Amino acid sequence: MTNPETEQESKKWLRLREVWALSLREPLGVLGALLFLSLILMAIGAPLWAHKDPMTTSISQAFKPPLSHFWLGTDHLGRDVWSRFVYGSRISLIVAISAVALASVGGGLLGIFSGLVGGKTDSYLQRFMDSLLAIPAIVLAIIIMAVLGTSTLNVIIAITIGGFPRVNRVTRSAAVSIRECLFIESAVIAGASKWRITIRHIAMNCVAPWLVYSSALLGAAFIAEASLSFLGMGVPPPTPSWGRDLSESLTRFEFAPWPCIIPGLGISMAVFSANFLGDALRNLLDPRLKRI
Repeated sequence: MTNPETEQESKKWLRLREVWALSLREPLGVLGALLFLSLILMAIGAPLWAHKDPMTTSISQAFKPPLSHFWLGTDHLGRDVWSRFVYGSRISLIVAISAVALASVGGGLLGIFSGLVGGKTDSYLQRFMDSLLAIPAIVLAIIIMAVLGTSTLNVIIAITIGGFPRVNRVTRSAAVSIRECLFIESAVIAGASKWRITIRHIAMNCVAPWLVYSSALLGAAFIAEASLSFLGMGVPPPTPSWGRDLSESLTRFEFAPWPCIIPGLGISMAVFSANFLGDALRNLLDPRLKRI
């Protein structure tokens, strides 16, 4: 008889070997996951990592260089750059993840519905999506922020509306192509209900492209949030924001580069981690890219 403990131990080692093989196959994906996880941990534990109040100003402490009393120096108002970097990650993650989640769920469900219903309903919905796609996402976000005003919620709304039609088109295309597959006809002939066909066969087969595009959209959401803050139309001050800190420090880059470099590195790390994850998910979930 097989020892249960030995069988469980062998399964554990088998999972570890699978994870290791996956890591060797997608090293950039693992790097992206580690970077993104580090951002999440930094944002969650911001009060622990930041040793000073990110909004406390002291003109006498302005432009202190790194490795002094302040780890990464201070900005033009004497605020601790490290503390603002740590707390700024919270804003970037909250805005980006919330906007992508809303755009992915709403756009994905509406895309599947549009692709399955077809007819005039599909035509009208897609023409409306085309009108949104005709406007560059960042320009659309600026227009929305100009109408709604600056706040964290309005930034999420602006980025969500910009990403909504893009997710919609991806899931609609997947739903239309899957709807014409032979296994859907087989399910209809077998007597499967419309709900079962929609959920079990069509929606589940749309998950892979939806997930890949959502992860790619995450990097664009980080850039959009930073761009709006850079232009002064994002999260209102004095809340720490990488984009606004970058904008405020840019004119003083020649004699005090650290308040500008640090938030720039944060934005780059967030975008790279999201893009690496998106590429890895595409390679793993797209059957046309599977290696023999």
